[in-house]
Amino acid sequence: MKLVVEVIDAHDLMPKDGAGSASPFVEVDFQNQLSRTKTIPRNLNPIWNQKLLFDFDKTRNHHHHCIEVSVYHERRPVPGRSFLGRVRISCSNLVRQGDEVYQNFQLENKSFLTFVKGEIGLKIYTSSESDQLKSQPFSSQPLPVPSTPKLSISDDTNLNNSLPTIPQPPIADDSITLIEIKGKGAPPSPQTHTNQTETDHSTSKTPIQEQTSVIEQSGEVRSETTTHHIHKHQVLQQSVPTVRTRMHQSSGPTLRRRTEGSIQVPMQQQQQQHQHGASSQPHPSYGEDENNDFEVKEASLQQWPNAGGRGWMSGERMASTLDLVEQMFYLYVRVVKAKDLSPSSITASCDPYVEVKLGNYKGRTRHFERKTNPEWNQVFAFSKDRIQSSILEVLVKDKDMVGRDEHLGKVVFDLNEVPTRVPPDSPLAPQWYRMEDRRGEGKVRGEIMAAVWMGTQADEAFTEAWHADAASVYGDGVFNIRSKVYVSPKLWYLRVNVIEAQDIVPNDRSRLPEVSVKVQVGNQVLRSGICPNRTANPIWNQDLVFVAAEPFEEHLVITVEDQVHQSKDDVLGSMSLPLTAIEKRLDHRPVHSRWFNLERFGVGGEQRREVKFSSRIHLRVCLEGGYHVLDESTLYISDQRPTAKQLWKPPVGILEVGILGGQGLLPMKMKEGGRGSTDAYCVAKYGQKWVRTRTVLDSFNPKWNEQYTWEVYDPCTVITLGVFDNTHLGGGGGGGGGGGAARDARIGKVRIRLSTLETHRVYTHSYPLLVLHPSGVKKMGELQLAVRFTTISLAHMIYIYGHPLLPKMHYLHPFTVSQVESLRYQAMNIVAARLGRAEPPLRKEVVEYMLDVDSHMWSMRRSKANFFRMMSLLSGLISMNRWFDDVCNWRNPTTSVLVHVLFLILIWYPELMLPTLCLYAAVIGLWNYRLRPRHPQHMDAKLSWAEAVHPDELDEEFDTFPTSKESDVVRMRYDRLRSVAGRIQTVVGDVATQGERVESLLRWRDPRATSLFIVFCLCAAAVLYAAPIRVVVVAAGLYVLRHPKFRSKMPSAASNFFRRLTARTDSLL
Repeated sequence: MKLVVEVIDAHDLMPKDGAGSASPFVEVDFQNQLSRTKTIPRNLNPIWNQKLLFDFDKTRNHHHHCIEVSVYHERRPVPGRSFLGRVRISCSNLVRQGDEVYQNFQLENKSFLTFVKGEIGLKIYTSSESDQLKSQPFSSQPLPVPSTPKLSISDDTNLNNSLPTIPQPPIADDSITLIEIKGKGAPPSPQTHTNQTETDHSTSKTPIQEQTSVIEQSGEVRSETTTHHIHKHQVLQQSVPTVRTRMHQSSGPTLRRRTEGSIQVPMQQQQQQHQHGASSQPHPSYGEDENNDFEVKEASLQQWPNAGGRGWMSGERMASTLDLVEQMFYLYVRVVKAKDLSPSSITASCDPYVEVKLGNYKGRTRHFERKTNPEWNQVFAFSKDRIQSSILEVLVKDKDMVGRDEHLGKVVFDLNEVPTRVPPDSPLAPQWYRMEDRRGEGKVRGEIMAAVWMGTQADEAFTEAWHADAASVYGDGVFNIRSKVYVSPKLWYLRVNVIEAQDIVPNDRSRLPEVSVKVQVGNQVLRSGICPNRTANPIWNQDLVFVAAEPFEEHLVITVEDQVHQSKDDVLGSMSLPLTAIEKRLDHRPVHSRWFNLERFGVGGEQRREVKFSSRIHLRVCLEGGYHVLDESTLYISDQRPTAKQLWKPPVGILEVGILGGQGLLPMKMKEGGRGSTDAYCVAKYGQKWVRTRTVLDSFNPKWNEQYTWEVYDPCTVITLGVFDNTHLGGGGGGGGGGGAARDARIGKVRIRLSTLETHRVYTHSYPLLVLHPSGVKKMGELQLAVRFTTISLAHMIYIYGHPLLPKMHYLHPFTVSQVESLRYQAMNIVAARLGRAEPPLRKEVVEYMLDVDSHMWSMRRSKANFFRMMSLLSGLISMNRWFDDVCNWRNPTTSVLVHVLFLILIWYPELMLPTLCLYAAVIGLWNYRLRPRHPQHMDAKLSWAEAVHPDELDEEFDTFPTSKESDVVRMRYDRLRSVAGRIQTVVGDVATQGERVESLLRWRDPRATSLFIVFCLCAAAVLYAAPIRVVVVAAGLYVLRHPKFRSKMPSAASNFFRRLTARTDSLL
């Protein structure tokens, strides 16, 4: 007899691949027989139509057995599988073939920490072998099972290498599917009949180039029968060729297109299209193995050569400090000024401007009205890769508002004669050139001063130059695409100690005032508590802390208010103090307090200010220079120096970062014609220094090749780099317009901790840009970086590791947790406001993303990630406990004997105990040296619990605060939170119960238990006093490590006694 489990389909499965989809397969377990279906890639509603056969003994009673059907997602970045749900079906209701019906079963989870959804459709029945032969005219060959070591199969085991290859049916999808077959051909599968085998052999002779193609697959699904099964303790070993299927699904904007017929696009052509921009493809292809999409990969770095490849660069030696980036050559043209230009015959004056022409590229200066001796001092840059001509023309024209602009003259340069200049060479001196007429046949009136040279991105003129690849940008967008360096404002903590007030006169003289103080600095407002005593001389003695930035533009405004009732406060007096007049302190020594007179505002139709000397307030105000003002999370802090420069220590090293470029960025917006586009720039933040690269327009593979340097004062810091899409291009080629409401879209972020870097080593890697969207985690591309950390003094570096992370004021007078979060939020707002006033501005959304402004918000996903991080730490203790249990139970007699010998040696020579532990720790550290990380850390989607997160949890994480969802959704989330809190409450209650039992030993809650414990303590004291301590420890140790023959499976007397002790759970309501 055979048991047939026909797996039909599944519906509404849980997304697991981080892109809102899953690659499910079904695994069926019946009486230690394990069989699985094929994998359906990227489909939440898969259709298998596949039969799984198992041996079934009809002579036995199977009523108490069950069939376990589990659904898994086959992971691609990390080999393995993720649990999607399971169904347990009792064997008591099995039917014979012909009576089966299609049934939908709701998927269940394994534990309360796993979330599953969806249902699976099955047909389950028994069939005789004769019926099976009738249904299958071509019987499958039996699957050979070699004798291999036993291996238990868990949920995390990857079965791809142990199961035979199953031919997959076509996938119903309109997207384009790229199938790449590695190897010369697929060997015949044991499950296929003879004709299929011959087909496979004939296919294997086909060249690899013909096998690589792009096809559109139809939606036909055919039923297949799988007759093999494997046992849980057996592993099939077969050489199976690697077949990799990539589904090109659109991310971000919907860019999928329907194709008709077969399309062939060679991979080499696709790569060339990516190098030339985004005009040829709707969205990019990464071109690497999917298993490494979320991993850091090595990146190649082309060193700076000594000479260029063109004739006008030969013989020139190239040298530069930019050794972490690839060299990019530019032709620079500096137009300084002109003189003695010929005026127009009509207006007797000219409105001159200069047009620089190189092939099809044209750049223009601004024009001056009625000026014959104009000065422009503008620089134009043309990339060497885009030079289309060997002639450079500098034309001077007269702008005409009505007709065609008049040609005043031109100067022609031969690029073969252009000199080369690389810093630190001095800038090339401009020269005067006589202008020629339009045809170049003779000289005309007027001269122009210009300089033309060949340089690299290390040139000082690079950042301010007009670039030919940004010709479509105009207006304010020209400034928004330039690379800039920003410096955060110098931040101070302002401490206001409100001590007391005297002679407070309320507006209503018939009642004593309820006085409080409101302190305001800019947009920051804090209030003191209401004085508990109703008096005219209230006392508070409260500290209020604010954040202030240099240069100090705000005033400190103090207002004394009387709370008449809950919704009304009467102003009794106020005073204003400029921040420049406040004393600064660098340590914890108190500053002098001062009395300030309050100005009272009269009550009437027109507020009339009267100065009253009868009311005054006592304050102690100072600017704290001994603190470091936190504007970023302490987990990713990049600077710990105090505000006062006098307290700074010398730097310990230099950090150099080369921002090479991006790779495979996704389209972020739509341009004319419905194609995607990305205008990317990179921002790096370390300490007070922010850098912003130039914006590379309309490219999925931008090349920046810009290098920046920071001084490092503490190696235990983090540098943060983010990639953004520029939407402020003045309407020229940006697709986003230059409106103020547009926001630069985030593409991804990378963090690198300096303490994980080896000194004097160049790390050149490609980092994945991962962003969490409401639909799940998504890879937006890659960022290629070259990083080098150089130490100035190794002794100072070691000295830093023994000192506090923050300045000493954080430990002498610490802030509360709520104060730290509030002050950090205020500091972030000030930094964003000040950087937003620069030119070009570093916008608020960029600053917030770089500083992780929302890291303190509640997230079920982060809670799960932190829980599993804690469990991974406890796993070491759990493993030690299991090992010790194995030693006690003598599962490995050799290990148990060695532990006994080591225990006796340490007891007899206790002075060896600590040296042995230290030596053991040193040996473990040296052994793990070979396993040290080879590249810096990166964003880990698996550690962040972003791959298996529930969609509703992501929706909750992206919800506003306070919530903007409907009441039903909020109620559901509240009930879920109550459920989780209930489990935590149970665990906390169990811990409290154990503690109360220990406490009750001497509290006489149970008189008999306490009496027994006191008698035991007296006897133990006598034994320990009479017997040597070594004998007692040896006896206790040998008793714990005794052989299982001398053990009982029942709990010990001490354990039974402890569990009978009373706790206070009986007193809970």
